[in-house]
Amino acid sequence: MSKISNVLTMLECLSSSRKYSISELAEKLEVSPRMIRVYKDEIEKAGIYIDTIKGPYGGYVLNQNINVPKRFITPNAINIKNKELYNLVNKAIKEKRKCYIEYYSKDKKEISTRTIHPYDLILLGSEWGIAAYCDKKQEIRHFYINRIKKIKLLEKFYN
Repeated sequence: MSKISNVLTMLECLSSSRKYSISELAEKLEVSPRMIRVYKDEIEKAGIYIDTIKGPYGGYVLNQNINVPKRFITPNAINIKNKELYNLVNKAIKEKRKCYIEYYSKDKKEISTRTIHPYDLILLGSEWGIAAYCDKKQEIRHFYINRIKKIKLLEKFYN
């Protein structure tokens, strides 16, 4: 696995509030104990501090609540047909820009137009989706990225 993936996996393990020895983490991540120490230093540089318990029964414990992304599926199982659209949505989220979309509704078998305020990318089954406020429905809705036929970033921003 990549360094980022290993660091996230290590954080995921430690977020359970259980104490892990360096050798347990090294075995779980399939790296050397030295790399576990490097990962700990990198995590702490990001402002997430891991307590070290010394002694023969020592190890690492995370004594703070952090939101660690959960990995429900493998990256190969995620299907993104239009990566440009995915990147546009990411840009809209970061810049807090409203978007105009033409969206194919699976149930009604028609294309509807919407203005949305995209908040986050989410997994809907094994597909990427958008959690967004929909002006038309006046509520937060979920939109599958693969069903968006057209997207345009608007010059209007939201809070």
